[in-house]
Amino acid sequence: MESKRVSFIDGLRGFSLLGILLANLLIFQYGMFGKEYINSSSLLDEGALKFVKIAVEGSAMPIFTVVFGYSLIKLVESIRKKGRKSRWSIVRRSIGLIVLGLLHATYLWEGDILLFYGGIMLLLIPFINRKPKTLFIWAFVLFLLTTAIGYGHVEETEKEQQEMMQYVEKSNVIMANGSYDEIYDFRNNVMPPGFEDPILIIMLLFFAPLMYAPMFLFGMGLAKIRAFEDMDKERKWYVIGSFFVPIGLIFKALSQIENDWSSIFLLGGSIILSIGYISFFALIYRTEIFTRVRKIFENVGKLSLSNYILQTIICTLVFYGYGLGFYGQLGVATGVLIGLVVYSLQCFASTLYLKKLKRGPLEVILRMWTNFSLSGKTKVKEVKPIHAGE
Repeated sequence: MESKRVSFIDGLRGFSLLGILLANLLIFQYGMFGKEYINSSSLLDEGALKFVKIAVEGSAMPIFTVVFGYSLIKLVESIRKKGRKSRWSIVRRSIGLIVLGLLHATYLWEGDILLFYGGIMLLLIPFINRKPKTLFIWAFVLFLLTTAIGYGHVEETEKEQQEMMQYVEKSNVIMANGSYDEIYDFRNNVMPPGFEDPILIIMLLFFAPLMYAPMFLFGMGLAKIRAFEDMDKERKWYVIGSFFVPIGLIFKALSQIENDWSSIFLLGGSIILSIGYISFFALIYRTEIFTRVRKIFENVGKLSLSNYILQTIICTLVFYGYGLGFYGQLGVATGVLIGLVVYSLQCFASTLYLKKLKRGPLEVILRMWTNFSLSGKTKVKEVKPIHAGE
């Protein structure tokens, strides 16, 4: 017996992929560090950049993180209903995501998130059996702590700024004109200024999971209380949560003003906005107008892993030198338009694909590895009958 699949979670996963794509397009177009040095050539590009920075960047991935935590609990429930222990399945799924992430980051693109998700999955194992209240408390406390860490303002020295600009300029040339081998070599062997120190790398690896842990735990807690399974009864919570949208937008807009509070407004505002988006999406999800299109979001969400990698393949071919070579040339507004076109094509393709098959190619592989089964299904543990006299 399978754990009940929540269609809203599939839809939310699909919706988050749109935001992730729009945010990632800044990296596809300008690089991980170059996106902080974009010189907008028009008011349209400047407006598009502000829109992405305030309304999208930093608030799309937390939505996916909530879905990830929610789905983790659903996976555990499904395995346990079949009489199996879930721990090794979770470990295998984690390893599978780490391997996919390493391949993705090494051979395609430096902005991978699968490696991070696979790693933090191991850290979440001790929380799987915790009560919802415990998960929500941990999520809130970690949210406060990680947001408070952002207080303060560190200014780059003139030398550091020059070194970073030199790195960005070199990166721009390689990404726009280089062959696949040249881009592969640069991405994997040339470190950005300031990242040569192994101590800094260790600190980043330690703090990165903590930054998103609150949303993972929040998603796990929502799954434990069966959120989104009876959406009509929860409508009042969606209304309340939707007020987080303007609050989050205001905080993120304030973060654009450089001062000691900028990072706090950015970190806190990003999370608050993501919760607002989830609530608002839930609020409109069952409305008559949205009913006509929600299946499209669900289809994209069901193929999220394959669609995520496909976004990388398409965008690197559009912008990198071994493809069309439009790196840094089209502007942010055009990049947003490209993102909408790519996502629309994925909506169409995902809908057609799921008419013939139940799962995407990468979803099938990960499922087979997770359940350690060629069929991809968790084997039901046979219960031996107890005979009289035993």
